[in-house]
Amino acid sequence: MNDTIRLLQNHRSIRKFLTTPVERDKLDAILQSGQMASTSSNMQAYSIIGIEDAELRKQLASLCGNQIYVEQCPVFLVWCADLHRLSAVAALHGTEAQADTTEYFVIATVDTALAAQNAAIAAESLGLGVVYIGGIRNRISEVADLLQLPERVYPVFGMCLGYPDQAPVLRPRLPLAAVYHQDAYRIDSELPAVAEYDETTREYMTARSQGRTSRSWSEQMAEKMGNPSRLHMQSFLTKKGFLKR
Repeated sequence: MNDTIRLLQNHRSIRKFLTTPVERDKLDAILQSGQMASTSSNMQAYSIIGIEDAELRKQLASLCGNQIYVEQCPVFLVWCADLHRLSAVAALHGTEAQADTTEYFVIATVDTALAAQNAAIAAESLGLGVVYIGGIRNRISEVADLLQLPERVYPVFGMCLGYPDQAPVLRPRLPLAAVYHQDAYRIDSELPAVAEYDETTREYMTARSQGRTSRSWSEQMAEKMGNPSRLHMQSFLTKKGFLKR
């Protein structure tokens, strides 16, 4: 155990922030740390949009499902998978970018996630907190229009950033036995580990909700997996020039 591992294992989502501004030098260091994440073939297939305009923040909060902390947090970042810049770079050398493939979509999405997580860890190391906002995809076409995203750019998620004004209980994760397989995928190891985790999550949910609910992880996931969401994503992505082959 060292300071880095302690930091990583103490992560929790922060949804209530102090009004204290995030210093510009710290924000720059956080973003530059994000840039140093691993990236496929050095493509760096992402862009980050910092939302400072108050009215724009308000609109985004509404589009994200009325998540008020999107409007109130000191810093709100929109992390975008970006193949537009690479297409423009290819054109400089007389090459038509083949950016509509599924592989390039995966690369851009993974690059974005890796950079964002680097940034999140850097932020937490400076005493700040973050929460990812998947709700940016609830009304993704409207978000894309609002942010004037060109073809081959899509918002993967948002990120609220600031000094925490809460200390949530640490959310437990699945036992390692449920997610780690040696040499081959071991189906028989999954459900026993999940049963153990269900008991842990019942205790966590009871404490977090002050006794209002004790739903297990598997119950929550069964409900989620039985109700697919954001079915507009496929048509939006193809219209934006992704996933055509």
